Amino acid sequence: MSQNLTKQLLDWYAQNGREMPWRVKGGAHPDAYAVWISEIMLQQTTVATVVDYFIRWMKKFPNIKALATADLQDVLLAWQGLGYYTRARKIHECAKVLMEKYNGKIPNRREELLKLPGIGPYTASSICCFAFNQPETVVDGNVMRVIARLHGITKEITAPDIYPLAQKLTPQNQGADYASAIMDLGATVCTPTNPKCNQCPWIKNCTAYKKRIQEKIPVIKKLAKKEKFGQLYLIQNNQGKYLIQQRSGKGLLAGLWEFPWEETEKLSSQKYPHVVHVFTHFKLTLELIRFSAEKAHDFPNGVWVHPKDFDKYPFPTLMKKVIRKL
Repeated sequence: MSQNLTKQLLDWYAQNGREMPWRVKGGAHPDAYAVWISEIMLQQTTVATVVDYFIRWMKKFPNIKALATADLQDVLLAWQGLGYYTRARKIHECAKVLMEKYNGKIPNRREELLKLPGIGPYTASSICCFAFNQPETVVDGNVMRVIARLHGITKEITAPDIYPLAQKLTPQNQGADYASAIMDLGATVCTPTNPKCNQCPWIKNCTAYKKRIQEKIPVIKKLAKKEKFGQLYLIQNNQGKYLIQQRSGKGLLAGLWEFPWEETEKLSSQKYPHVVHVFTHFKLTLELIRFSAEKAHDFPNGVWVHPKDFDKYPFPTLMKKVIRKL
């Protein structure tokens, strides 16, 4: 049964698989670097968003050496808008390690990949699969949905619950095509709502379809997001320049530029304009409060920048929302 399902899916993929700049059909991608960059970009980000970023990135940093020797600020600027900037810093760090220890090559063994900065189990499996055509089982949200519906699983699930079921379908000699195929099936046919079941190569074997419970599956536990609040200071001098500062430390947004702000227990009032940004684990609402240049004394590390020059500084998405409010 598993072999039949796998063949049906591969046949479907040959005719219907999506075209992407980091993918080839019929085996491994010839450039493991392209696979690595795309996999990191696709974390927490949609394919539609990533395509243009990926193309620009590969023009700016066409290989590992170019990335490793680039200034971190240029890397962050290229990443600007994708969010989760720790990914960009880890990519830059990893490129340096690859040059120093691996002669600028990406290793093809999972154990070696897991030693590299920013590469966890999922990314390691993806690189082995897409760049080296190894029979790795890659489980993302699309795969979870497809497998859960195929088996009619109505209980709450996690990726580890789905992995052994997905692994049974993974072929030994077409790892790259199969992983692409099942992800494409979930993205284009077995969609979260209004799935196109009549276009599915597995329709005859799908338990959810037989029971007409497709849209009730999968059941994935979601944690409630915490709410946080803060005040952001728009400090402007008589030349029209704003005070910004570079975020230090090793946190989520380290190395990026921002307007000075601080966290508060709650919003002070409703009189100030505000921006809202949803991070992975919390939602942040910032009040935007304007001050004259004298307020700059509270932020000795700040620099004055005119809005026309903001594009020279890597801002996180949250701060770009602020800039649109100016």
